[in-house]
Amino acid sequence: MAKGNVDFFNDTGGYGFISTDDADDDVFFHMEDVGGPNVDFFNDTGGYGFISTDDADDDVFFHMEDVGGPDLEEGTDIEFDIEQAPKGPRATNVTRL
Repeated sequence: MAKGNVDFFNDTGGYGFISTDDADDDVFFHMEDVGGPNVDFFNDTGGYGFISTDDADDDVFFHMEDVGGPDLEEGTDIEFDIEQAPKGPRATNVTRL
């Protein structure tokens, strides 16, 4: 798998370009091609955060009691189950990838 840096990203269009030593030209990507869910926001003081995923209409709440181990950081790739809680979707069985 190639590695590179995002040189340009259009948030409205959901696409961008990556520079890499493995290609002569910048590589086009679309957000549909980007990996799975990840931590979108984390509050280390409160020990909670939100996960961005296509599997739910809204971001999914999680609490560190559902994760264990060191705090998660924004951008961390994870796997999880979703349960419907009174205030909206909540992640359970959260594991780091």
